[in-house]
Amino acid sequence: MAGKLAHLTLAFGLLGNVVSFMVFLAPIPTFYKVYKKKSTEGFHSAPYVVGLFSAMLWIYYALLKSNVMLLITINSVGCVIETLYICFFLFYAPKKARMESLKLIVLLIVVGFGLIVVLTQFFASGVTRGVIVGWICLVFSLCVFVAPLGVLRQVIKTKSVEYMPILLSVALTLSAVMWFFYGLLLGDFNIAIPNVLGFTFGIIQMILYFVYKNKKPVIDEKTSKYEEKVAELAEQKLPEYRDQKIIDVVKLKTLLHADHTRPVFPQYAHNTNQASFEPQALPNVPNCTIEVGA
Repeated sequence: MAGKLAHLTLAFGLLGNVVSFMVFLAPIPTFYKVYKKKSTEGFHSAPYVVGLFSAMLWIYYALLKSNVMLLITINSVGCVIETLYICFFLFYAPKKARMESLKLIVLLIVVGFGLIVVLTQFFASGVTRGVIVGWICLVFSLCVFVAPLGVLRQVIKTKSVEYMPILLSVALTLSAVMWFFYGLLLGDFNIAIPNVLGFTFGIIQMILYFVYKNKKPVIDEKTSKYEEKVAELAEQKLPEYRDQKIIDVVKLKTLLHADHTRPVFPQYAHNTNQASFEPQALPNVPNCTIEVGA
């Protein structure tokens, strides 16, 4: 029986590594867009900094345990991948975004993780240290899994799944299932409990995706009012523009139909110095109709 449980634990751990690796690779299309445009545009570095912090935290926890080697392998890979993402982001980010990212890195990675390691090393020992770090991992993982609630709210409000890719939702759900059973079979509830929440939110995301994937998106109310105001101003301006065109056409017709005469030039008699002034009429100008498109 113990041998079967060990095999199942290994199987779920390996599957968890494979699925989590796929999740780590999910942002590659985003960074390809950044590379093509040579700019990070509206993207933020926070998810990758948080991912790096989470991976480092789980590695530290796994080092305090004795039987969670598969937790070390995937999070070591995660640290490398997230670090590459952050470096890539910093290279293409504008100055303001780069400074904000560096502040977040210092706050979360240097100060946050540094304090956790120092305090647990100096103020805890043995099993107590592992329990404390385990609770920190549990609470942080719960916070990470709760973060998508904002996305769920946006999907319900806008009835659009544009910012909730189904493949990523499926991958996160599968990852949560694998790590839940891995933690359960090991008897490590610090691993198992957060993934219950991850699995629950993953199922909710997939349900919302299939509910709203064919729905017509709802335009934001503020944007809609702004567009209506612009249209109203344009309608007010259009009659003035048409009136001005009509006035210009009337003036042009008046000039064409007016009784024009040539300028009066002095006419000198032959071999005399006396000049006579006689206006000469222009030839009749036919009526012209000029059509101006609206």
